Amino acid sequence: MNGTRPPATVAAWLVIASAGLLLLGVAVGSLGWEPLADPTGAGLSILWDIRLPRTVGAWTAGALLGLAGAVAQGLFRNPLADPYLLGSSTGAAFGVALLLLALGAAPELAAGWGVRLGLTGAAFLGASAAVAVTLALARGVQQTARLLLAGVIVGMVFGAFAAFAIFLAPELLRSMQAFLLGTTSFLGWPSALVLALALAVSAAAGIACSRALDALALGETTAASLGVALGPMRLLLVAVMALATGAAVAHVGLVAFIGLMAPHLVRALCKPTHRWLLPLSALAGGVLLLAADVLARWLLAPRELPVGVLTAVLGGGYLLALMQRRAR
Repeated sequence: MNGTRPPATVAAWLVIASAGLLLLGVAVGSLGWEPLADPTGAGLSILWDIRLPRTVGAWTAGALLGLAGAVAQGLFRNPLADPYLLGSSTGAAFGVALLLLALGAAPELAAGWGVRLGLTGAAFLGASAAVAVTLALARGVQQTARLLLAGVIVGMVFGAFAAFAIFLAPELLRSMQAFLLGTTSFLGWPSALVLALALAVSAAAGIACSRALDALALGETTAASLGVALGPMRLLLVAVMALATGAAVAHVGLVAFIGLMAPHLVRALCKPTHRWLLPLSALAGGVLLLAADVLARWLLAPRELPVGVLTAVLGGGYLLALMQRRAR
């Protein structure tokens, strides 16, 4: 990959890959490769109510993580930054742990409607709370280094809180397992709609800040001299990260490496400004998570791999290969 391709060409490739994966996603069922021979009756219900919303939701969640990763790397001026830096992932885990702890008197409820309906709200509230605590500890968004350090601290503390909640009720670990490992199995049309709305708002706000991110890449002093209002710009970018990450984590759990890997993949294909990098990273994130979801459903069918485990293995391998190539 020489990174000299036009961004529009890369966008076209990613759109084609998304369309192809969408077709694969609706053709893979609980028993593996199961193209529907009967597009009416029960077959149509399976396609419309189960496979299609899950496939669309997985792509949209990946797009949110890819977008948040590009924003994080631009905001912190670090190609190793990822969307979970502000503590949102462990905050979401803590929210889920509290919900399951509250439902602990009725484990069958926690394994059914509590997981399917309650996890989304609990995870989003937990992620939002973690980001709010990070902003309070960092005393706003004026200092990027302080914000980054506060995010690391909050992530560790909220992770410890989540672990303590599980320690108090070990029987709830099984209910949390799907969330901690990452899953797209609970996605339906309501989830897909919420994720699509979050993506539209996050992408619009992020692209509106694209010139400021380009200026920030030259350094904070240079960005300020170019007229960038650093404080409001950082606050808006943090809000974009929180919304995109919180929405994705609330619906698919803790999925590793998508937010980190998607911008790297785009930069390996082309050298875009942030006006192109943000939407291309969203497209790449959608492709990566949907591809992982299709593989997770197909590889060990009728059993299903946790999609977060698969993204961690594939993402770690990709970044390790990239590191080895650059070290030569």
